[in-house]
Amino acid sequence: MTNSVTNVVIAGLGGQGVLKASDILADAAFRAGFDVKKSELHGMCQRGGSVTSDVRFGERVWSPMIPTGQADYLVVLAPDQVEVNRGLLKAGGVLIAPDAVDGSKLANQRSFNVAMLGALSARLEIGVAHWRAAIRAALPEKLHEVNEQAFDLGRANASNK
Repeated sequence: MTNSVTNVVIAGLGGQGVLKASDILADAAFRAGFDVKKSELHGMCQRGGSVTSDVRFGERVWSPMIPTGQADYLVVLAPDQVEVNRGLLKAGGVLIAPDAVDGSKLANQRSFNVAMLGALSARLEIGVAHWRAAIRAALPEKLHEVNEQAFDLGRANASNK
């Protein structure tokens, strides 16, 4: 572990699983031994409105909020939210846009958020076992297999780019 803090913003629309994805990321980072802080911002309406969630992890994290323009990673679940949230990234930060994963290859479209976490996971120092444990902890057993497949698809897509 290093002294630096990794800042990840997950953005999308209500109902896309932004908050569930940030819960899984935060849990995976915690399981990997990092100090973790998380915050979320809901848009005007619960379903369909803009939603962002900040996840910060490192040796020691003091605040849950990522200052504007300081995100190391921006994971966006909805195409129309890419430009809206691009300003959250720091110079040299990594955008993981919705086209990072081919949604047509998913067994269940509702697992797109987990597939996007797979794409993110290829860039972070969090072991796959921690991700799998966090996915299993966050979701009912009947959804474990389909979401683990989605995670693997996203991870494979990121490795191929």
